[in-house]
Amino acid sequence: MTLAQYFDTSRNMELTKAVGALSALAQEHRLRVFRLLVREGASGMPAGEVAARIGVPSSTLSHHLAHLERAGLLRSWRVERRIFYAVDIEGTRLLLAFLTEDCCQGRPEICGYGNGGGSLDDHDLSQSRLRDVAECPCDDPELG
Repeated sequence: MTLAQYFDTSRNMELTKAVGALSALAQEHRLRVFRLLVREGASGMPAGEVAARIGVPSSTLSHHLAHLERAGLLRSWRVERRIFYAVDIEGTRLLLAFLTEDCCQGRPEICGYGNGGGSLDDHDLSQSRLRDVAECPCDDPELG
């Protein structure tokens, strides 16, 4: 396999994984579960509590949780008889980085993204670099 073929294969694998993750999120209950677990952070919550908060039966929820976990967006672990779920931060970060890697003509830093993907909030910027939501940095002649 040539180097060009390797990178093309690697790129197709990234694309396939991104499509799988987006497909997993393209369903109402799964999207609600993902957003709930994002709010909960690394500690996650037991599957039964997720089911109660989302308002779906546990048997239905287990299918959705498995789908999100296979897509690399959730992780699970067992504590005695309960299974806990939390957002897989690395899988989520990779998906967001993939989606934004070509942001602003290959210069994501001008749109508030660092080299590793992930958005910078205004509180991460010095006062002189605060963004005005009405301005589009891509329209700035100094940046383009």
